[in-house]
Amino acid sequence: MPSYLSPGVYVHEVEAGTRPIEGVGTAVAAFVGLAAKGPDNEPTLVSNWTQFSETFGDFIPGSYLAHAVYGYFLNGGGNCYVVRIGADGRREEKPKQQPKAVAAAPMAELGGYRLTAKSNAANPKPVTVEIADPGGENPPEDQFKIVITAEGKPPEIWDNVTTKRGANNAAIKVSAESKIVTLEEVATGGALIKPDKGTIQLVAPEPEPEPPSTEELNVDDYVGDAADRTGFSGLEAVDEVTMVAVPDLMAAYEQGSIDGETVKAVQLAAIAHCELMGDRIAIIDPPPSLNAQQIKNWRMDGGGYDSKFAALYWPWIKTFDPSTGTSRFIPPSGHMAGVWARNDDTRGVHKAPANEVIRGVTSLQTQITKTEQELLNPLGVNCIRTFPGRGIRVWGARTLSSDAEWRYLNVRRLFNYLEESILQGTQWAVFEPNDPALWARIRRTISAFLTNEWRKGALFGLTPEQAFYVKCDSETNPAEGIDAGQVVCQIGVAPVKPAEFVVFQLSQFSGGTSLVSE
Repeated sequence: MPSYLSPGVYVHEVEAGTRPIEGVGTAVAAFVGLAAKGPDNEPTLVSNWTQFSETFGDFIPGSYLAHAVYGYFLNGGGNCYVVRIGADGRREEKPKQQPKAVAAAPMAELGGYRLTAKSNAANPKPVTVEIADPGGENPPEDQFKIVITAEGKPPEIWDNVTTKRGANNAAIKVSAESKIVTLEEVATGGALIKPDKGTIQLVAPEPEPEPPSTEELNVDDYVGDAADRTGFSGLEAVDEVTMVAVPDLMAAYEQGSIDGETVKAVQLAAIAHCELMGDRIAIIDPPPSLNAQQIKNWRMDGGGYDSKFAALYWPWIKTFDPSTGTSRFIPPSGHMAGVWARNDDTRGVHKAPANEVIRGVTSLQTQITKTEQELLNPLGVNCIRTFPGRGIRVWGARTLSSDAEWRYLNVRRLFNYLEESILQGTQWAVFEPNDPALWARIRRTISAFLTNEWRKGALFGLTPEQAFYVKCDSETNPAEGIDAGQVVCQIGVAPVKPAEFVVFQLSQFSGGTSLVSE
């Protein structure tokens, strides 16, 4: 307490009895896969598609990463983290693969002309261009001489060429039969500028590397190491992530680089990562080209996962591929992560991310019926279906857990949100005196937060008392617990469950007859 020695009025700022808890973000995805360029094995924050393309390049053949990220942003996703794997030098014991050179056409502008080498070789040789004085006595001012030299070819000499258009010795006409370079005018209007004397070498640009390949990838590349911040294990250092997807795992499987057992090992590792962190969910992609019976068999046998921190969507979706100019089928995980983000933004994390239109999808790899989905829904396979007049929609909202308490995806994600928000919003309580005053402040703080969530519709009940309880008193904090430095607060919440089965009971009765007994 301050000491007051002089008479007067004193004003002091004091802390309120309740400290507000701010809700954490619920929709930050992380994608692991192949990219044309960018940081190797380093979780990199990306906030929009332009930023992704500038950092990691555009769509490339043999990879689904760019498609997944594009679908994420298209469907309403915000921030995400990208981990690029499969780059050169990703493992020191492997020699660096030399990239293949590509055909390049080196060019240079001289005066009013542009010179371009015609070589189509994989490694074009340098071409030397010399601009010299024309031959003969007293040549006109507009004339000059060009000497073109290329290794392995005799030089081409164009003497007394002119900048005048239409003349028989015009540079454009004389150069038409050249086997080494192409000469063209830079500007079509006005008089051409005569090139300055000198020598220039047309040097081919640095060869572009081959697109990344899944051929040498194995489980370690995808899983990585938390200490080295590689693979999706490196995401342990990024607390904001709430969704994890590995779309290029299916690219490697589709190309025959890995087998089904490797796919299962990586997916189990991704699920284990999410369970370890406790605040994120793995979005699992199934193998391509499966029908309803095959996906059931895969789910029960090869992909028999049981986790409340994983979700599976099927079938694959068809989107436009700018790299080939055609449409192709891709794994759905990236688009699903975007749907989750859009749902959280418009309705809240408590609303099941289902019965939502998937943007950017033209068709499905497998068209399924209601009867077929009746086989898959109890197994936790969230189906994507086409409805006439309603578009392509997500038609499932389950986790891969066999525990009925954690059956629904929105319940698991709501608890992730509540746990992380309370964790971050109560750090002030550490090392405070462990007495009834602290217990009361904790109760008020958490009750205020849960009341706000109840008002949003995230908790079930007509009143806050029906929706949750917060108990932090002498009963939860006996003397032995206080001596151990512990303060225990028990919290119970009643989450809202999705109306997965809407049933209308329609009956027939005689007209004019009252069904209500007098």
